[in-house]
Amino acid sequence: MIILRYLLFPFAILYGWITSIRNFLYDKGILKSYSFDIPIIAVGNLSVGGTGKTPQIEYLIRLLLPNYKIATLSRGYKRKSKGYVLADINSTAENLGDEPFQMHQKFPSIKVAVDADRKNGIENLIKLDDKPDVILLDDAFQHRKVKAGLYIMLSAYDDIFYDDFMLPTGNLRESRSGAKRADIIVITKCPKDLSISEQERIKAKIKFEVPIFFSFIDYDNNVYGEKETLEISEIIDKDKLIIAGIAKPEPFFNFIRRENDTVMIFSDHHDFSENDINTIREKSNGKIIITTEKDYVRLKTQNLNNLYYLPINSTILTDEQTFNSLVIEYFIRF
Repeated sequence: MIILRYLLFPFAILYGWITSIRNFLYDKGILKSYSFDIPIIAVGNLSVGGTGKTPQIEYLIRLLLPNYKIATLSRGYKRKSKGYVLADINSTAENLGDEPFQMHQKFPSIKVAVDADRKNGIENLIKLDDKPDVILLDDAFQHRKVKAGLYIMLSAYDDIFYDDFMLPTGNLRESRSGAKRADIIVITKCPKDLSISEQERIKAKIKFEVPIFFSFIDYDNNVYGEKETLEISEIIDKDKLIIAGIAKPEPFFNFIRRENDTVMIFSDHHDFSENDINTIREKSNGKIIITTEKDYVRLKTQNLNNLYYLPINSTILTDEQTFNSLVIEYFIRF
């Protein structure tokens, strides 16, 4: 696979030129970006998948929810609906996508919308009688058609953008220089004990002025099912079936897995087939089934016994108050 990526290097150069020309046209105003009279925060990355966008969006929801009416807008990856959809009591993971549906269930007081055309989605949200005070755009760093007021760019600790390269040789969707559009950079999925000296080393390699923060994934002390909650301590040493259909699932497995556990790995946003469900039933055979929160919203309708999910949170490692203040100050300036 690594050799193939290097063989595709010329295509990476070509892809880089195409994305650079596109960004140049937007930067010079030849391609039009649309601004709106409402605070808009875009959370995204330069690379494909696995940087922790959903936990970061949830962090912002918790930060802002006491004082602002919030809407989230994403494209709804792999949903089976088209165009603009606003979540309601009849929504499912199929017509919203797994991550938006997860947010809809987790934060019932916010508005959750999906639309591949973010401009159209924003226009629909601000037409609502009870319109939001702020819109959080999920995975919209490359969506230049809309101009957000605050850009938060994420980059995973084990695959930091400055050491990466363009697709298909690397994982970058655009040139590393695209990071200069960010108002805030968060290095995600860091070790909890990441030293100050290592943080400073990473900051020094990002050779332009931008606030840089570090976050880690914090796992809950419990797993949650349809009817009950179990403490991690009481099930961690029991035989389990562990299922993940997310990008970079290794930290999830490292936290919950023990030697005798059975593991099933699927691709990110996997659409579980009838055959998959039958295999899960066969392999579980009375065992507790632990999955991610994102996978749970697609699996819980499948009548699987002993199915639970393990929630995660994004936690700022140092200077959390400074990060929060930068976000809040954006509203004050708006």
